[in-house]
Amino acid sequence: MRGTLFIVAAPSGAGKSSIVNAVLARDPNIALSISFTSRAPRPGERHAEHYHFVTVDEFQSMVAAGDFFEHALVHGDWKGTARQSVEPQLNAGRDVLLEIDWQGARQVRAKVPDAISVFILPPSRAALQERMRKRGQDSEEVMQQRLDAARDEMSHYGEFDYLVVNEDFESAVRDMCAIFTASRLRRDRQVARHSRLITALLADDPS
Repeated sequence: MRGTLFIVAAPSGAGKSSIVNAVLARDPNIALSISFTSRAPRPGERHAEHYHFVTVDEFQSMVAAGDFFEHALVHGDWKGTARQSVEPQLNAGRDVLLEIDWQGARQVRAKVPDAISVFILPPSRAALQERMRKRGQDSEEVMQQRLDAARDEMSHYGEFDYLVVNEDFESAVRDMCAIFTASRLRRDRQVARHSRLITALLADDPS
């Protein structure tokens, strides 16, 4: 049975990566697709663990070769998901999670209409700004650009299946886990998973 593709998006500073990492630690049945990016690593980031860091020229070469499942220009840097990170795992029955932005999510939904998409919102714009400042990973100029872009990013929440408000971190993680669990219990998934059981249960002669 083909795996489920999950999409998680959020404005910068909403806590997307922290929530995703916590969920992955609790749910071993989901594989995280590590994105490619043309930006330089931030302090503490490691190649092939947080991102695949490549140059702009390398990224554009991959675009020309059709290597990306989705890609977009995000806050002045290119980001994308390699086809090899997604399609083989889905075909092998493994669930895959994409931690991307709304632009990439739109591309993915066009290719995989049954993908499950989740958008994370902050509890307030003030909280978003405070969290972004506490990260201390960006210059004041870059941070202001991200804050300015956040309102537009959040306006795309209506394109997603589920909304999670990250007011309390543990609650947000539980909500995300619940979404993933519920998606696996959909009728079509359960019928495919338990077809022999259902056939036996409905048989005229139960023996």
